[in-house]
Amino acid sequence: MSTRMFWVLALLVLGAGLGLRDPWPADEPRFALVAKHMVESGDWLFPHRGSELYADKPPLFMWLQAAAYTVVGNWRVAFLLPSLLAALGTLWCVVDLGRRLWTPRVGLYAGYAVLFALQFTYQARKAQIDPLVTFWITLGNYGFLRFFLSARDGEAPQWRMWMLGWFAAGLGTITKGVGVIALLMVLPGIVAAMRGWHAARAPLRGWRTWAGPLAFLVAVSLWLVPMVLAVAGSTDPAYRAYLDDILFKQTAKRYAQSWDHPQPPWYFLEVTLLMWLPAMLALPWALPAWWRRLRRRDARYLLPLGWWALVLVFFSIPDGKRDVYVMPALPMACLALAPLLPGIVRRRGAQRLAMAFTALLTVLMLGAGTAMLASDPRFETRLVLERGMDAAEVAGGAWMLVAIGTWGLGCLLWAGRRRAIAGMLAMLAGLWVVFGLVGYRLLTDSSSSAALMRDAGARIGPDAELGLVAWREQNLLMADRPAATFGFKAEPAEQMRRALAWQRQAPASRWLLVQDTGLLPCVDQSLSQHLGGANRREWWLVPAHATMACR
Repeated sequence: MSTRMFWVLALLVLGAGLGLRDPWPADEPRFALVAKHMVESGDWLFPHRGSELYADKPPLFMWLQAAAYTVVGNWRVAFLLPSLLAALGTLWCVVDLGRRLWTPRVGLYAGYAVLFALQFTYQARKAQIDPLVTFWITLGNYGFLRFFLSARDGEAPQWRMWMLGWFAAGLGTITKGVGVIALLMVLPGIVAAMRGWHAARAPLRGWRTWAGPLAFLVAVSLWLVPMVLAVAGSTDPAYRAYLDDILFKQTAKRYAQSWDHPQPPWYFLEVTLLMWLPAMLALPWALPAWWRRLRRRDARYLLPLGWWALVLVFFSIPDGKRDVYVMPALPMACLALAPLLPGIVRRRGAQRLAMAFTALLTVLMLGAGTAMLASDPRFETRLVLERGMDAAEVAGGAWMLVAIGTWGLGCLLWAGRRRAIAGMLAMLAGLWVVFGLVGYRLLTDSSSSAALMRDAGARIGPDAELGLVAWREQNLLMADRPAATFGFKAEPAEQMRRALAWQRQAPASRWLLVQDTGLLPCVDQSLSQHLGGANRREWWLVPAHATMACR
């Protein structure tokens, strides 16, 4: 098992297709739009979505996207680069921890378990905040584990690691509020040390103990202090509203009174069992082994397992839950699993489970691709109308699924039962590489609204002005010219009324791109142009003479 081969494979699995697609909804166009505004306006402190302040998330992730663009000069690469680097950083933390706490081989097993977990690979290939916050949390855990478990090697207390844990938690907090959960690792660390568990120490005494919280405050202050000072010096009430929204509604209030995605308390147990496959296939053997090692008072297992349990409890308390919330716990779960994997993968039962998992993926890919090729034409029509895909893209997607399924069949035949684990990993690697190199090209125009915006631009001509009503972030991001907006959070009808006033100022050259929810009854649709569907929404081009009755 080669370390170099692992990193080459990780870069291939996570990076295949980089630069081949534009941002896709739901979140990617929003963050890319904010980052693009930072670059163009020079205002990096206050994120903007169009003309409005964007207070849903702190700006660190968008800063990194904007910084990546200033380096590479290509948005198709820049918007995904922070997620790729964050995922590779997460893998490095896990591999290095496994090497330090056990052996280099265990570190690689931990890395493979994280890399091929379905949720990790899927999210790492998206330009969302979660891969970055997962990295900061894992880096925080890295610091705390090295600090609390330094007694294993008879080392002096590693206060730099203590400060690193707190500092990384602070950076996680200004990336996404939940980054603070990295600090939960302190609890099992103190428990293990106070109860004399093997390899644990808690030298939390003296002034150096307070260096950790100070490092947390320094990290948070990198964004918070200049932002608060700027708000205090502004007379615009929008900035005061931004401060209140991002510090209170989007953090503590959102956790205590979550309003989105209600799920039952056991939801995250379902997520971990399904989305963390194939690593979770080892649970039947890992659970009793973990119990035995905890009874032996081995702190190397207590800390990551205890932290994993605390995270599950933390996110299970609110009613609102999303599967991605629990992803930061995956690296620690795989770290605790890794020392057991060399023995587990040799078991016949584990090999059979791996073969079954590979066979299931193969059947799903072949079945879906064949069904698309041989299905009722109404299925293709629905994709064309709802997703904005053309017939060639639908057929290409079907053949892509068939190709992945065929690759999976080849992996099964090559691996057999004796190399079932290798066959499973080869199948997953092929899936992500083919999807990146082929799927990105097939889906980018329809998924990003690039085709819709090109069509709109071609119809109105190069000299016309365009206004957006009931718009989504991808519309403004992919527009071929500067576009006017009339609010984002405003009701569609109110946006339309503002847009009509704007259009009347130059009726001969101004057009409106309107989602059907924003069309007023007074708009003459027979004089408007229906552009069809994109991202499950219907869009119309409205010239000034189609709105004469709206005066």
